[in-house]
Amino acid sequence: MSFRREKFIPFGGPNGGDGGRGGSVYAVGDRNLNTLIDYRYARRHEARRGENGRGSDQFGAAAEDIILRMPMGTIITNTENDQVIAELLVPDEKVLLAKGGDGGFGNLHFKTSTNRAPRQKTPGWPGENFHVRLELRVLADVGLLGMPNAGKSTLIAAISNAKPKIADYPFTTLHPNLGVVRVAPEQSFVVADIPGLIEGASEGAGLGHLFLRHLQRTHLLLHMIDFAPFDTDVDSVAQAKAIVKELKRYDESLYEKPRWVVLNKLDMVPPEERAERVADFIKRFKWKGPVFQISALTREGCETLIRAIYDHVAASKNKPPVEPDPRFSSDSIGGDGP
Repeated sequence: MSFRREKFIPFGGPNGGDGGRGGSVYAVGDRNLNTLIDYRYARRHEARRGENGRGSDQFGAAAEDIILRMPMGTIITNTENDQVIAELLVPDEKVLLAKGGDGGFGNLHFKTSTNRAPRQKTPGWPGENFHVRLELRVLADVGLLGMPNAGKSTLIAAISNAKPKIADYPFTTLHPNLGVVRVAPEQSFVVADIPGLIEGASEGAGLGHLFLRHLQRTHLLLHMIDFAPFDTDVDSVAQAKAIVKELKRYDESLYEKPRWVVLNKLDMVPPEERAERVADFIKRFKWKGPVFQISALTREGCETLIRAIYDHVAASKNKPPVEPDPRFSSDSIGGDGP
């Protein structure tokens, strides 16, 4: 609250300006980022307050907004009520997380023809303040699923420029790998390789269950099967059924996704035995979907598989859009906020 005081001007009138707006916090999807490691250490992000209003009709300056850049596929959830605030799916899309408070009104704001010396003023309004949880689900078109040492990393290395760790022992892959497969100069799709699943994964055994959420946005799952295991006592059909069982236990929607069977390591099976063993596997597995026979090491059958995958993914992307999830609607995001 301020009044104009100058020599020979006895009734200068009110000149107290309004306060400035506080900064807001925005999230932006950045396609050049692939981890949330920055937010493991920098956990508090607070925009500055706006400047105070001053006399001489001076309004306070608004504070700068904070822009938090996150990888594509990040889900931002309010930890207090588990409400999804935003999901970053469009590159460079700016999403408001926490709105800054508005500045208060100075007495200049209340000047009227009848109230020429107002002494009213208001404090600023507080901004939004809450805790959020960040979860990254990679944006891949195809997900590789299978037991450890089924050849998933070998396949993604053979059909893309990805360089995952490959070795002759289980659990070589410890974190998801992404590879871009180019079918033609303007035709490509993204493949995600996650650590192998084992029986009991849905209850916490092994590493694969930690990364199954990365497959939830895929259009297609490739169930990789080791068709020539080193241990002759291992039953490939029993392993395949165990994977399907764990998938259903973990997430019913993931289980319902289109899934193809890929019989890998065909180069280790004698040519004269292949047809009989494949027919026996399909019969015992009771599989009626697509089956591909490949050797990721020699790339035998990989070109046919790549072309079929691209056609399926392209057809899936051209389908009419589904109804939006109500969790991500503007009604659920808006309101007064926490």
